[in-house]
Amino acid sequence: MPPTTSSLSAALLTGALLLGGLATAPTAAGSPAAAAATTAVRVNQVGYLPDGPKRATVVTTATQALGWQLRNASGTVVASGSTVPRGADAPSGQSLQVADFSAHRATGTGYVLTVDGSSSAPFDIRTDLYDALRSDAMAFFHHQRSGIAIDASLVGSAYARSAGHLGIAPNKGDVSVPCQAGVCDYTQDVRGGWYDAGDHGKYVVNGGLSTWLVVNSFERAERAGKGAALGDSTLRVPERGNGVPDVLDEARWELDFLMRMQVPEGRPYAGMAFHKVHDAAWTGMPLRPDQDAQPRELHRPSTAATLNLAAAAAQCARVYRPYDAAYADRCLSAARRAWTAARANPAMYAPSSDSTGGGAYEDARVTDEFYWAAAELYAATGESAFRDAVTSSSWHTSADAFSAYGFGWADTAALGRLVLATVPTGLPASDVARVRASVTAAADGYLNRMAAQGYAVPVPADGYFWGSNGEVANDAVVMAVAGELTGDARYRAGALETMDYLLGRNALGVSYVTGHGETAAQNQHHRFWAHQLDASLPHPPAGSLAGGPNSGLQDPVAQERLRGCAPAACYIDHIDSYSTNEVAVNWNAPLAWLAAYAAERTSDGGGGEPPAATCAVTYTVTNSWNTGFTANVTVRNTGTAAVDGWQLAWTYAAGQTVTSAWNATVTQSGPSVSARGTDWNRTIAPGASVSFGVQGTHTGSTPSPTAFTLNASACA
Repeated sequence: MPPTTSSLSAALLTGALLLGGLATAPTAAGSPAAAAATTAVRVNQVGYLPDGPKRATVVTTATQALGWQLRNASGTVVASGSTVPRGADAPSGQSLQVADFSAHRATGTGYVLTVDGSSSAPFDIRTDLYDALRSDAMAFFHHQRSGIAIDASLVGSAYARSAGHLGIAPNKGDVSVPCQAGVCDYTQDVRGGWYDAGDHGKYVVNGGLSTWLVVNSFERAERAGKGAALGDSTLRVPERGNGVPDVLDEARWELDFLMRMQVPEGRPYAGMAFHKVHDAAWTGMPLRPDQDAQPRELHRPSTAATLNLAAAAAQCARVYRPYDAAYADRCLSAARRAWTAARANPAMYAPSSDSTGGGAYEDARVTDEFYWAAAELYAATGESAFRDAVTSSSWHTSADAFSAYGFGWADTAALGRLVLATVPTGLPASDVARVRASVTAAADGYLNRMAAQGYAVPVPADGYFWGSNGEVANDAVVMAVAGELTGDARYRAGALETMDYLLGRNALGVSYVTGHGETAAQNQHHRFWAHQLDASLPHPPAGSLAGGPNSGLQDPVAQERLRGCAPAACYIDHIDSYSTNEVAVNWNAPLAWLAAYAAERTSDGGGGEPPAATCAVTYTVTNSWNTGFTANVTVRNTGTAAVDGWQLAWTYAAGQTVTSAWNATVTQSGPSVSARGTDWNRTIAPGASVSFGVQGTHTGSTPSPTAFTLNASACA
């Protein structure tokens, strides 16, 4: 599992820095990373927001400015200008120039940027650009759930599976797990939670951070008045429709597991949290969780795990109270017990040697976890004891709370600062102002670093270590919060540009997010999403973030195929490259946070909410055969205003899969389908209709969808 950021922060820039051209790094033949480096013009392959920054990076040995042209889907030049030469870029080992077309705010699909004879991947400019990613990035956690069947009606037949680790053969299960020898003499029910990464381990330190980010994404949206987009019935989860925001339902699945990891009353170290639970030995690949026959073990409690539980449970006590006061009380009780136990056992460290069958997640400095937990408990209770723990912590005034490498599971002081900067407490106004200034100062540092690099990445040149993409997304969270605190648009622009990096504007020209982008990762390290090893198994679902470039080359595939890579090019889309291409909850959590933030409509004219629609939809299956079907869809505007730019969404309940479409751009993620108008039929006048068709496959029946939304408004 991912090493700590602090342990790798001094990573050397391995290999030569390859300059110029497209020879960025060796890659595996036929991999998306190899195919991506065929165009010199690197863009966000999903696209850009109308009111957001729009910049591309060009790999070239030219030293003079080059002309660029932006063409729409019809090939018409709609904007042009000149690039800005940047020269040698150390992290990527390339010579770069930058094209800025931010002034073009017109929406459309199929744009292409051309520079010096090279053309980018096609991309869109539209207000709803990140709606699908908001859903997909959060759906990752449902896919990763342990202890529950993953149902085809929610995820599609390819990703459906039986519940893992419930004690059903061949599983030994997580309902009655013994400790490692010498740790305890009883068993514990630790079912549920999220599988941490590509294996079947569950870790409290990574789970605590990830849960905090998922819940915090809802907190931030609520503060911005945008919480409805993350509310009830917005995600593909079994709890939808229960009156609780779906994001909180998803986080509760992990919170329940975290509290099950707490040592019971009457046992030694009561109130502490077991550090982790996983297999006694590493399992092979591929392997569905319900087929895992390895015995499971609880690993000895740690102070770091206990404080993660305290922080996440205290946050739960605040945020869940309007929806379930009893659950909030339960969370607060667990948080208090964890805090008391951690104070009594302040130096129980997880050893680095405990890495058989699962990651060690060692952390021998936990003062930052004490600060984070104290901040959350103070925000939840207002009690003076927790205020004193906050103000007496060295982290409260330290200049290093926001490190050069961002926050992470072993570096959590920044989370305490973010809580105190955004949640009202009884701290003096001067103290709050200083904490908020520390957030903006950190964000300024990230912006300065982005401005100095051709790919506008907020991490330093030696920051390409295990999970670097998670580091990038975490930095974006800080910039977004700085924008919230100040209203300064620079911070929003910086946060959005980190999305450009993750989605294709990078040294390899590859989107690190599955299913999003013309050339996206598809062979991430995972035991079930293992199509590269077994064609009967699926690729990762859309919205999964790869760990990203890692100059440490800490797996055999990377060592063999990436020798001499520049740091930002040390990535290969291969299932066995676990040090560059694994998935993990603590990387998808900031991606989901960032996607929800980016998907919010702004209030100015350029990126505003698409018009609400009064509409009626007719869906007709025009032909059906053994495994296939065609259907015609007609959308009628029954309102009094024209709909300029439309997106129709529906769900296939029987596992149908769209294979082609006409008169609309149609995309599908699991059972969810979205159709967007083309340039020529994007406007629906009052009383007018547009029609389009789809062709697809089915597995025995193809019932018509029962509900449609047009620009997020329900249709008749």
